[in-house]
Amino acid sequence: MPDDTDFPDFDHARLRHHGDVDARPGMVDFAVNVQGSAPPRWLRERLAGRLGELGRYPGDADERAAREAVAARHGRSVDEVLLLAGVAEGFAMLPRLGSRLAAVIHPSFTEPELALREAGVPVARVLLEAPYRLDGAVVPEDADLVVIGNPTNPTSVLHPADSIRALRRPGRIVVVDEAFADAVPGELESLAGEHYPDVLVFRSLTKTWALAGLRCGYVLGAPEVLARLNHGRPHWPLGTLQLEAIAAVSEPAAVAEAQRKAEAIAADRTAMIPRLRELGVEVHEPAAGPFLLLRVPDAELLRKRLADKGIAVRRGDTFPGLETGYLRVAVRPAEAVDRLVAAIRDVGL
Repeated sequence: MPDDTDFPDFDHARLRHHGDVDARPGMVDFAVNVQGSAPPRWLRERLAGRLGELGRYPGDADERAAREAVAARHGRSVDEVLLLAGVAEGFAMLPRLGSRLAAVIHPSFTEPELALREAGVPVARVLLEAPYRLDGAVVPEDADLVVIGNPTNPTSVLHPADSIRALRRPGRIVVVDEAFADAVPGELESLAGEHYPDVLVFRSLTKTWALAGLRCGYVLGAPEVLARLNHGRPHWPLGTLQLEAIAAVSEPAAVAEAQRKAEAIAADRTAMIPRLRELGVEVHEPAAGPFLLLRVPDAELLRKRLADKGIAVRRGDTFPGLETGYLRVAVRPAEAVDRLVAAIRDVGL
């Protein structure tokens, strides 16, 4: 399980690559993990009801209401909630914690490492090998910041909460990227409702609720740590519609709806895996997220051939720890999978 603090050849462009680059308008989109092309009608109507107020600056009452809704959703206090314009904004704040050595556990979402490196923070890449199970022993003991995804993008591995708790050390902050936790039925292994002085839990609202264009999320943690993240942030960091969306999807009825979506995703994933394997595609399991990690003989050639047929899949070689030969695909309903399967059959592996 190697780690490296230097990586003189690390490529900013590869770390900044995301699935939206692979998906052109009109394509059948397996590259982006957003569920649906637009928010549900009830949420669109609620946001539309605030359009007439956009001539005013966002008010403290709106921010307070959103924080209260998030706090109630996770059983936290209001001062344990920091609202974000998307989780990526939160990762850009990580350098404010003043880490001397940050360990980023890979393969995983690359924005945290990029933000840390661009700020000059030394980074140790901890590269997990298949089946990508977390082993705290491979994390450098002198790392005072550790970043891990759960479930992890792109492997779809769900790490036991006990394994993540075991990363805690005096003087260390553990950052858990739970951007896809609400896509796991029951939100198993989540730390969002637990109170630790040294654990930050990041949550995204853009995936389940198709709000990628609005940029909504939050981080949960100890007030003094959140204050360090928030230091130097501009006034009005979130707009009225973002605050309204965060409050809306944190309400009990919306949380119940998200869980129904998670159950549907799990059923679609269960049905999708054998169909891909029948084609000779290697599918990594166990998988718990709304996406699957695939291995094929020539991933880049297959990706290009599928794109020619109007199907977008996410390249995997930009994730540290994955050599060539990997693709990531979003879990989709049967009718979309029909098209993917037919296209793979047509172009071959």
